Amino acid sequence: MSKKNVFYIIFFALLSIAFLGYSGYVLKGERGSFFAEDKLPILGTNGHIVGGFSFTNQEGKTITSKDVEGKIYVAEYFFTTCTGICPKMNANMTKVYATYKDEPRFRILSHTVDPETDSVPVLKQYAEEHGADPKNWWFLTGSKKELYKLARAGYMVDDGTYTGDEDFVHTQWFALVDGEGRVRGLYEGTKKPDVDKMITDISRLLKEEK
Repeated sequence: MSKKNVFYIIFFALLSIAFLGYSGYVLKGERGSFFAEDKLPILGTNGHIVGGFSFTNQEGKTITSKDVEGKIYVAEYFFTTCTGICPKMNANMTKVYATYKDEPRFRILSHTVDPETDSVPVLKQYAEEHGADPKNWWFLTGSKKELYKLARAGYMVDDGTYTGDEDFVHTQWFALVDGEGRVRGLYEGTKKPDVDKMITDISRLLKEEK
């Protein structure tokens, strides 16, 4: 083989490597990985974030949106006297908690939809029954109007509108939120495949936000 042919072979080999490297760089920027793994979608209209909030947890401590800045968390809505979907949802949530309870960048926010019944002592007992550490799994109560507003306008787990004291949110959806307050996934908390996918997506999001 002539030196000229060897030169062309080496030249085009190097050109191909450079092209693949550049393609990988572009894919990393768009999808978060040189192997073109898609980033989780950002749900809602452009610029949608959960927004500010202030509630009280099972220890009587005020929890605000500032406490989850830079944290990845899952939000749900339930009530302690529920005998329908809530027990199954929180049984599944304990699996999520067991997986990430030692991850300092992860939290779970469980909001009551029945604040008149679910007082701080009631939530504390319920949290203890589920093995929840108050440092990273918060059971929250507060104004019914503000709780419902956040469910609908923030987390997008219910499509209703607040109709007053008789209004009631009863939703099976879990919302996965990133460190910027953006909703990155919605999952049916009663369905094992959805919960398993959320567990995987939490890991992806933790890697994305390193």
